Amino acid sequence: MGAASPAMWAGLVLVALLAASGPASSAAGLPRFAEAPEYRNGEGCPAPVAGAGVCDPGLVHIAMTLDAHYLRGSMAAIYSLLKHASCPESLFFHFLAAEGGGAPPVADLRAAVAASFPSLRFEIYPFRADAVAGLISASVRAALEAPLNYARNHLADLLPRCVLRAIYLDSDVLAVDDVRRLWETRLPAAAVVAAPEYCHANFSRYFTEAFWNDPVLGARVFTGRRRAPCYFNTGVMVIDLRRWRIGNYRQRIERWMEMQKEKRIYELGSLPPFLLVFAGEIEAVDHRWNQHGLGGDNVFGSCRPLHYGPVSLMHWSGKGKPWDRLDAGKPCPLDHTWRSYDLYIGENDSASASGPSRSALSSSAAW
Repeated sequence: MGAASPAMWAGLVLVALLAASGPASSAAGLPRFAEAPEYRNGEGCPAPVAGAGVCDPGLVHIAMTLDAHYLRGSMAAIYSLLKHASCPESLFFHFLAAEGGGAPPVADLRAAVAASFPSLRFEIYPFRADAVAGLISASVRAALEAPLNYARNHLADLLPRCVLRAIYLDSDVLAVDDVRRLWETRLPAAAVVAAPEYCHANFSRYFTEAFWNDPVLGARVFTGRRRAPCYFNTGVMVIDLRRWRIGNYRQRIERWMEMQKEKRIYELGSLPPFLLVFAGEIEAVDHRWNQHGLGGDNVFGSCRPLHYGPVSLMHWSGKGKPWDRLDAGKPCPLDHTWRSYDLYIGENDSASASGPSRSALSSSAAW
């Protein structure tokens, strides 16, 4: 064989550099993630409508936020949703990402997601903090005050008008069932939101004594609703965006946030305004779709087990996040389940030792 030409050497060097960077090297400042396995539609999936794009009526629309600290959770959530979907090519992801204020550039987030999921259908929508400036009040945990926590209120404004329904999911969830089953939840004409309800919870504790003792607030706020008000978690919701837009529900939520600045009627972040608008009015969904609280409470983040019953979606709501506890060497038992979907490549890891090489749970697993 003859001597290699300068052009050939340059090509070899380029190949070597690309190989050294790993299969899904993120932009500077973001964690690195491995490329996830690719999943294809099973039998009976809707055929795509040529040229329809995001307006294709056969799509399942999933909305999530992308945040630097929670990006590891988002990537695991995406991976779990694709793995257990009967029609993964029908999933369309709508990501809301903070813009400005030191947040990663949208282009970097886009590159990171596309590198781990080359065939993923998604769009990223910048969300500026000034959209909720002046509305956020102090909470029991600083993380709950982040403007991106309130981006879900703006879904109907940010997503294309042809998207009539979306599933909103927090970044700290893990699906172990086909999300299309949640997508097909029936929303009667009187409902805008569907979510699991928890009527055994002490609903009154989500609001201050000042709220309950106010002569024009308290129980009077919930009078005349479809049912008695119950707690529901906003980390898993099916939202009728058309009805949301018609009813101006973002403005309704923000009116309560404005009152909070005046009277201090609750202590948590973005949840209570949702309860004030929707408690007693949502369509109840089976609890299997939000086995929440796995991150413990908002102060200590202690370990918690699953609730009794079947599980379709696990949710690490609360202070304790599985990636933080795993990195600290103090994982809770259920954090090892989350680890099966972790695509993160640590500083001392190679791509071959990343998340996809671990044995992930089967969608038919019994819980």
